[in-house]
Amino acid sequence: MSKRIIPLIMCGGAGTRLWPSSREGRPKQFLPLFGARSTFQDTILRISDPELFDRPIVITSEAYRFMVREQLAEIDCEADILLEPARRDSGPAIAAGAAFAASRDEGAVVLALAADHVVRDVPAFVAACRAGLVEANAGHIVTFGVTPERPAIEYGYISPGDGLSGEVKRVASFVEKPDLEIATRYVEAGYLWNSGNFMFRASILLDEYRSVDAESVETISKAVKNAGRDLGFFTLDPDAFKAARAISIDYAVMEKTAKAAVVPVSCGWSDVGSWLAVWELSDKDAQGNAAQGIAVFEDAHNCHVASDGPVVALEGVEDLVVVATQDAVLVSRQKDANNLKRLVAKLKTAAPRVTADHLTTHRPWGSVQALEDGERYQVKRLVVRAGERMSLQMHHHRSEHWIIVRGTAKVTLNDDVKMMHENESIYIPMGMTHRLENAGKIPLELIEVQTGSYLGDDDIVRIEDDYKRS
Repeated sequence: MSKRIIPLIMCGGAGTRLWPSSREGRPKQFLPLFGARSTFQDTILRISDPELFDRPIVITSEAYRFMVREQLAEIDCEADILLEPARRDSGPAIAAGAAFAASRDEGAVVLALAADHVVRDVPAFVAACRAGLVEANAGHIVTFGVTPERPAIEYGYISPGDGLSGEVKRVASFVEKPDLEIATRYVEAGYLWNSGNFMFRASILLDEYRSVDAESVETISKAVKNAGRDLGFFTLDPDAFKAARAISIDYAVMEKTAKAAVVPVSCGWSDVGSWLAVWELSDKDAQGNAAQGIAVFEDAHNCHVASDGPVVALEGVEDLVVVATQDAVLVSRQKDANNLKRLVAKLKTAAPRVTADHLTTHRPWGSVQALEDGERYQVKRLVVRAGERMSLQMHHHRSEHWIIVRGTAKVTLNDDVKMMHENESIYIPMGMTHRLENAGKIPLELIEVQTGSYLGDDDIVRIEDDYKRS
């Protein structure tokens, strides 16, 4: 039997409920919504007590693997990073994590947590983990039922049944998201919010899953058994994993098993599912206004501003959320926060780029910020982290001009290598093989001017690449 809990952090979601800050290329779990750290980083730190928790497993997609590694390094933490070759919802993801944990420890007890949730009272959360561990070891699949702070319509509910040990009880039933009237009755009856986080022995979870969908468990187990290694990541076998049925863990297991238990917890939990939830969790002024970034309020009440740069000024309004990024602005009523999903669906047709990524995009070696996009030219700001380098590459349709503004660059042009420093520039003609490397100890920053008949990223011909991109 495992002496410590193995955390399994679910980090592959690409939700857009916090658009325009959250986008497919950088979803909300990687955003610093409430300070300097992301919710993913806070989740990792929440389970960092080595006396209770073992080395975590992070399951994510290939698109986010370098982002995960970078954010782990920023908080000086490590994890086994498991890559899903395709999204199959939480059921196959948790089953794969359980099978991987069992390969590390046959008696593994797993704590499956979403990477994008907020917990304000960490000691209360850890106490709930200790309480749930008793019943997880006893063979129950334990879910964490949050004591409601209000009749919420955005959460499912759990009806607790008979007691098991301490405050842990059997689950009498799971119920779907209700309307306000029914939610009020649930709260009065002692129902709990369903947090979607679970603790279980890996073998028990897989047995219960197998009893209702043996074929999916078999192919998921095969995907783990045949997993490869790539740059330190564990890569699930794609053919086997894609054969699993896409389904949530609630529908696959929790609503069918007789082994479900619930530990009640009051820990300031939120799934941060809307800008209204962000406002509720944020510090506010005397008029109820909250701000991330620079905001000025005059005769404004219960408003929320989040800005990546532009100054936002609100006057004579109330109950508004205003989110300003480099390339998009959202203005919405707080109470209509759940309509954002429909709005983003329309944007995917009208302006798909602003739902896919920001003007500043993540790269495994650093970041790229689009500054100007004109006819036959583009201007970008590149940041290369210390010790990293771009691929050795060439272009058929464009030339580039690099101006170093900070740091020290090692530049390869065909067979020539030269060092460059601040205020120096270099021209890379079309068709020339080139590479840029940060040769210093601080971030390397440069301005790149591209000119040519075609400027798409698919004109990058990679000859060598440390990150094995095609």
